[in-house]
Amino acid sequence: MELKFARRMDGFEPGIFNVLDDRKNERLAQGKPVYNLSIGTPDFLPEPHIVEALVRAASDPGNYRYSLGETAELTQAVRNWYSWRYGVELAADELMSIYGSQEGLTHVGWALCDPGDVVLVPNPGYPIFEIGPYLCGAECVHYPLLEENNYLPDLEYFDPDLAEKARFMVVSYPANPLCMAAPDGFYPRLIAFAKKYNIVILHDNAYSDIIFDGRVGKSFLAFEGAKEVGVEFNSLSKTYNLTGARVSFVLGNREIVGAFKRLRSQIDYGMFLPVQAAAVAALNGPQDSVERNRAEYQARRDALCGGLRSIGWNVPDSQGSMFVWAPVPEGFSSSVEFCFHLLDRTGLLCTPGSAFGPLGEGHVRFALVRPVPVMDEVVAAVKASGICGGGL
Repeated sequence: MELKFARRMDGFEPGIFNVLDDRKNERLAQGKPVYNLSIGTPDFLPEPHIVEALVRAASDPGNYRYSLGETAELTQAVRNWYSWRYGVELAADELMSIYGSQEGLTHVGWALCDPGDVVLVPNPGYPIFEIGPYLCGAECVHYPLLEENNYLPDLEYFDPDLAEKARFMVVSYPANPLCMAAPDGFYPRLIAFAKKYNIVILHDNAYSDIIFDGRVGKSFLAFEGAKEVGVEFNSLSKTYNLTGARVSFVLGNREIVGAFKRLRSQIDYGMFLPVQAAAVAALNGPQDSVERNRAEYQARRDALCGGLRSIGWNVPDSQGSMFVWAPVPEGFSSSVEFCFHLLDRTGLLCTPGSAFGPLGEGHVRFALVRPVPVMDEVVAAVKASGICGGGL
């Protein structure tokens, strides 16, 4: 039998990540060290009271039925969380749960656009921003995020013909992979832009609690008019170290939330009730771990970025997210070539910037997922390799 697959699968060929993973495993098999800073998975543990809530709920046989939506306790916990954390008041029909922001961003396009519709996605940007619209047949058009614009979209000079065609626009700050936060003044301009051109805004807010140097992570919905033009995706994965639990929410415009909920009701029967109980415990419980983890992420950033600068690699400090965005040193033709060279010479594994779009070329991304002493080892290994001194 000759199997044939959908043409859309042509966009998912094995790529650089598979090759880098193979090279990593070769080093490990040889007993050589590997410092894996390629994947943004927190190495912190969830708080005991969250785990206890999950275990307690999982011990109740009645919790193994379909949930068919959010419990009243979870809905209220989210509303309370957005009120005290962001100053945003939400009605019950202005929020819904999803299995991680990645799942939500993959599927939301099915409710918002038809095949051939134009959607605007950032370049550089997290890959799912483009993959989701691609899967529903939309035409993805990149808008550039450039250093000279502080990695913000240049709304004043945006092509009006393109904006008129766009069905929705994906925006995300603090930005992955760029590690930049947006100033407050950006959001009113974004909302006015969306109203002018009738563009839905999808704001990914996964990293508002991993933000540094005294900055305050905020919500897009806290700005006047935001609910009229869009929704926000927020996640417990990074804030509460619950990546595997896949707990996220879509919040904001009730019409968008309602349409998306109607679509997802055809493919999903609701979040597992014990996971909902864990989410309630996270949102309602003590919040001291959030600040403690943020301080540790900043200490890791300081050790890595400051350490690399001290040996001649001009890596800027991340403003937010659990990542660092570093320029490729001179002497390398591409970020992929540099990643292989870095792994072979130092054992340091990172992500090539080209994985985040054409404008990511010339950079690499590091994840702040190892403690300060390991970051010090990373800097020492890079220094010994001579890479920053032109040693090829």
